[in-house]
Amino acid sequence: MKIQLALDRLSIEEAIEMGKKTQACVDILEVGTSLIKDYGLESLSRIRAAFPHKVILADLKTMDEGEYEFRAAFTHGADLATVMGAASIDTVKICYRVAEEYGRSVMIDLLETPKEKLEFLTCFPKAVFCLHTPKDSGIRELSQELKEFVHRYPQMRRLAVAGGIRLDDVPSLSAFPVEILVVGSAISQERDPEAAARRFWAAVGNEGVRHV
Repeated sequence: MKIQLALDRLSIEEAIEMGKKTQACVDILEVGTSLIKDYGLESLSRIRAAFPHKVILADLKTMDEGEYEFRAAFTHGADLATVMGAASIDTVKICYRVAEEYGRSVMIDLLETPKEKLEFLTCFPKAVFCLHTPKDSGIRELSQELKEFVHRYPQMRRLAVAGGIRLDDVPSLSAFPVEILVVGSAISQERDPEAAARRFWAAVGNEGVRHV
């Protein structure tokens, strides 16, 4: 299971510093939606420059203008970018096509995606599907939701989970074929983010840390 660290509600300088502290124990650095909204594509370019060998995800949460937004993200250094599952199928298709053209990847964020829409999304075999619990709802039934999802949509083989993930969620989530664990404040808002990242790194079954 890979760990994706969401860099959100920080300045660009703070995000870079957070990345430096934790990079040995995370697989993917996410340039969060708030960073992109606050600082534009400069946030993506600067984090790409600071971490040339890291996998970088741009959390665009694209709903429309898929071609423009995905080309911009990949041009500025993203390896993955997000489109909302609730967007039109045409938008998702465009984002998927652009990702294929650049040799990059698309993550489809399933936040508030209607169940009837999910059936149509199974036609994107290389996409990562992110089961995302909304932060504002306060509802957290991750393992039960994941169990139902995996049973109903076995075609969606590349899975990520996001939404207030805590360290004590890891054992239950590890029972499922989750490729990416998206962690935010449980690392970034801890007093010692590096130690918090190490705990997640160990919890998903990794030994030691990378040399970076």
